[in-house]
Amino acid sequence: MAMSDRVLPLAHTPERATTETAATKAVLIGIAVLFLAAILFLPLVTVFMEALRKGWGTLFESFGDPDTLAAIRLTLLVAAIAVPFNAVVGLAASWAIAKFEFRGKNLLLTLIDLPFSISPVISGLVYVLLFGAHGWLGPWLQHYNIQIIFAVPGIVLATVLVTFPFVARELIPLMQSQGTSEEETALTLGASGWHTFFRVTLPNVKWALLYGVLLCNARAMGEFGAVSVVSGHIRGLTNTMPLHIEILYNEYNFVGAFAVASLLAGLALLTLLAKSFLEWRFAGELAAAARRH
Repeated sequence: MAMSDRVLPLAHTPERATTETAATKAVLIGIAVLFLAAILFLPLVTVFMEALRKGWGTLFESFGDPDTLAAIRLTLLVAAIAVPFNAVVGLAASWAIAKFEFRGKNLLLTLIDLPFSISPVISGLVYVLLFGAHGWLGPWLQHYNIQIIFAVPGIVLATVLVTFPFVARELIPLMQSQGTSEEETALTLGASGWHTFFRVTLPNVKWALLYGVLLCNARAMGEFGAVSVVSGHIRGLTNTMPLHIEILYNEYNFVGAFAVASLLAGLALLTLLAKSFLEWRFAGELAAAARRH
């Protein structure tokens, strides 16, 4: 065949995903940035500016208030109980749903998503109807001098309920995409069920688990609706940081309110930084898992 008769392959030219002009892209990006600045950035800056309006000394004095310190301690205590509990239960539920077939699997998935479907206020009201003085279990609890509503146990229960889906919803899709081949191989080689879980399953989902824990912790510290219903708003005893911010603001103690709000916002920013890191780090783990399976 002559050289002139040969058909040379055409070089592959990558096609653009969109056909918008550079000006259109700039306008769209500008609108998105302005929207985020107005909705997220400016309110966040306002919180810190209001907290520092009378100087650093007044800000630190606000944190010296006994009721403020009690609210901070209670918020950290509730998160320290609710987050590990949801991490363990969410991990167990995800493992069961993704790795096994059993009757009631769809019902379990529905129950996991239920807190996303109902108002947090309704979640708190459910506990009042169950454990309140005139609730179904109220007389029995009073007989044994057990107080759940308007006490720390009720706040923990309400926080656990509204934050329960975060860990499970991060783990279930990843575990389902990974399949069960590695676990089956480990069992075939003689590994026990628990050994397989700790040496195979858990390492494959560790970054997604940490990501879900971060989201769960952020929601636990900032929860307002359900906690407001079950707490009773007792200063120094059952007020978490969001509830204490509301009380200070209603009392026109704006510096104190924004001081506590700045602390809560700072914790949220730290969570966001950790979340961004895990998203970057978890992307590589997920891609590797997809290539293996």
